[in-house]
Amino acid sequence: MTFAWLRTWKLGTKSVMLHPMRSLLTVLGILVGVSSVIWLLAIGEGISVKAQEQIASLGADNVIVRTVRPSNDATQGIEGPLPYGLTREDFSTIKKSVPTLERTVRIREVRQRFSYSTRSFEGRLVGCDPEFAEINQLKVDKGEFISDYHNGNQDNVCVLAATTAQRLFGYMDPLGETVKVEELRFRVIGVMQPRAASGGIGGSLAAQDFNLDIYIPIESLWQYVGDFVAQRGAGNLNTEIVELSQLTLRVDDVDNVMRTAALIEETLARRHTKMEDYAVVVPLELLEQARTTRIMFMVFMGLIAAISLLVGGIGIMNIMLATVTERTREIGIRRALGAKQRDITRQFLVETIVLSVAGGATGVIGGFLCGPVVSLARAGLERFFPNAISTLPEVMRDVEPIIIPWSIPLAFGISVAIGVVFGLYPARRAASMDPVDALRHE
Repeated sequence: MTFAWLRTWKLGTKSVMLHPMRSLLTVLGILVGVSSVIWLLAIGEGISVKAQEQIASLGADNVIVRTVRPSNDATQGIEGPLPYGLTREDFSTIKKSVPTLERTVRIREVRQRFSYSTRSFEGRLVGCDPEFAEINQLKVDKGEFISDYHNGNQDNVCVLAATTAQRLFGYMDPLGETVKVEELRFRVIGVMQPRAASGGIGGSLAAQDFNLDIYIPIESLWQYVGDFVAQRGAGNLNTEIVELSQLTLRVDDVDNVMRTAALIEETLARRHTKMEDYAVVVPLELLEQARTTRIMFMVFMGLIAAISLLVGGIGIMNIMLATVTERTREIGIRRALGAKQRDITRQFLVETIVLSVAGGATGVIGGFLCGPVVSLARAGLERFFPNAISTLPEVMRDVEPIIIPWSIPLAFGISVAIGVVFGLYPARRAASMDPVDALRHE
């Protein structure tokens, strides 16, 4: 029995090799299908992991409360500067009424012009507490970050982002130098390491670019810059009063995050009844949503790739049906010499399995080329279409495919299964031929 099977496999492989071009095209269909399964799942996993990393960087035990500019409908009828957003009183109330908070970080952001000597540019002035660097994963390159001492004394000190230091000072050492922020002067006490921009998460938490920042104690910002903001729009001057841009609140236990977020929302809802000018973002909740979306995304990508395998299976059936027609006389001779129907079925089924295994194996090899090919394609697109690439979200621009281990046996197994399923009908059709009619076939 074993000898018969070995002989069948040998004969099946030989029959496939008799038509190399036809077999190559059939294998190519399976190869594309298997590679598509591995590639699409790998790219989907890479995008998902990147998105989850961005959300996780916000802190699973954090609750972020962000000031949001209210709609024009909500601000109609308000004369003079528009007061909106989080206030210092909001912060004080939350800190007193929410017992599960472990740490609170206040942030105020203002667009300002920075200058040193003859160099100047517009960037983001960030008034913050000392913990700001930790929660945003900022690392000091030179000097130090602002401290509670600086905050308490409302010192005129600042810390420069890496690009800010480069633009203002070039190759000079900025420590101890004085930077002008509009008409105010701040002494440089530190320079931060470069930090990649964070992606926007939801409509209430925009992407943040940390490269053109200057950080000062938030108490100093309130003292010297104030809450009044004037922005020149299309032919008019918009004036606003904003006290806080964001509160980042660390909860004492991850299990308490959702309950704490609900309590914060309830507290703010009682205080902000006239307009919707804040948003509460819970990274833990976003992380769970991202994981659920990942599963749905992978299923969707897998279904798309499965279509390619299905097309490859149809190609196998088409080739084998043509092969049965071409070899009708051969089938008649074999039957006349004593071959049973199961022998004919086995012969043609083996040929389809050989094609499927060859396509599946080469498809797996092609699947491992996903990373290099994506990197090469991205480099080419960045070279020839830089503007189009720059408009893509960071999660898409920097995605690195991650091959899922179980996708390899899955894709290979499906390719073999498709070979068996789509090869079964041609094999049975060949086996059911009448030997006499087969011998008469020209």
